[in-house]
Amino acid sequence: MQQELTALPKMAGVFEVEVDGVEHDHGLGHHDEPIQVDLSNLSPEEKWRMEHARMHAKHKGHEAMHAEMVLILIVTLVIAQLVLVQWKQRHPKSYNLMTLFQMWVVPLYFTTKLHWWRFLVMWFIFSVVTAYVTYRATRKPLECTTPRLVYKWFLLLYKISYATGIVGYTVVMFTLFGINLIFRIKPEDAMDFGVSLLFYGLYYGVLGRDFSEMCADFMASTVGYYSASGMPTKHLSDSICAVCGQQILVDVSEEGIIENTYRLSCNHVFHEFCIRGWCIVGKKQTCPYCKEKVDLKRMFSNPWERPHVMYGQLLDWLRYLVAWQPVIIGLVQGINYILGLE
Repeated sequence: MQQELTALPKMAGVFEVEVDGVEHDHGLGHHDEPIQVDLSNLSPEEKWRMEHARMHAKHKGHEAMHAEMVLILIVTLVIAQLVLVQWKQRHPKSYNLMTLFQMWVVPLYFTTKLHWWRFLVMWFIFSVVTAYVTYRATRKPLECTTPRLVYKWFLLLYKISYATGIVGYTVVMFTLFGINLIFRIKPEDAMDFGVSLLFYGLYYGVLGRDFSEMCADFMASTVGYYSASGMPTKHLSDSICAVCGQQILVDVSEEGIIENTYRLSCNHVFHEFCIRGWCIVGKKQTCPYCKEKVDLKRMFSNPWERPHVMYGQLLDWLRYLVAWQPVIIGLVQGINYILGLE
C-alpha cells in the first residue's frame, strides 16, 4: 500500500514533465521506465485528472494540426448548412421525409450503443402507437373517426412533451442556482435528471410534430375539401367540421363540456381538438376548407396557450440540431480520418 501511495506523486511528476516540457523530477529522482499506477484505487476525480494530463501530453506540439481540424469543421458546417437549406427549398417533401427518418433512427443508434434501456422502452411504445395511428391516417377510404383519433393522439403527445421539457428545464435551472441542496440532492443527480427530462421532451416533441404533419397532409388530401389549385372540391355545411367531417353539436357562443367550437376569420367552424391539431400540432396555418390564412394569436387569445405556439417554433429550430448535427460531425470525423488527422 505504501508503494502505491508513493507511485501516485511520481506519476504526477512524470505528467508535469510531459505537459510543461521541463526536465525536473521534484526531488523524486529521474526514472527512465514508466511508473505503473493501480487505477482501481483512485477516485473518479483523480482518474479524470490523469486522463486529462495524458491527453495534453499526447496532443502537445500538434497546434497546426488542431487548427486545420477546426478549419475543416467550420467549412463543413457552412457547406452542410447551405446544402440543407437548398434541399429544403427545392425538394421539401424528400427533405422532410429524410429528416423524419434521421430523427427516428439516429438517437436509437446511440442509445442502443450506450444501453439506455429506459429510452429504448419508451421509444418502442411510441413507435408502436404512432405506427398504428399513421396506418389509420393513410387508409382509403378514410374512416370518419380517424382524424379525431390522429389529432387527439398527437395533441396529447405534444402536451406531454411540452410539460416534460418545462419540468426538465426547471430542474436544470434550480440545480444551477443550488436549490437542489435544500432537498439534499447531489448536483450531478439533479442535473442528470433535468437533462434527461429535457431530452425526452424535446425529442418526442420534434418527432411527434413531424409525424403529425405527415398525417395531416395525407388526411387533408383524402378528405378532399380542397384541390391543388386552392378551390374547394366539395361544399361544406355550416354544421360540419372540415377536418373530421363530423357534426358540430356545440354552438360557437356556447361552452362545451368536452370541447368547444371555434370559428375562424373566414367564418368556417371546427371542433376545438380538430383545429388545434390542425394549426398547432400539424403546423397548418390555413383554413382546412378555403386555405385562408389563420391568425393563431386571435384564435388562441388565452396567454397560457400562446407559449404552445412558441414551443412549436422552438422544436422546428431544434430539428436541425438533433437530426443533422450527428451526421455532420460524423462527416467531419471521416474527413479527418482520410487526411490522417487525429
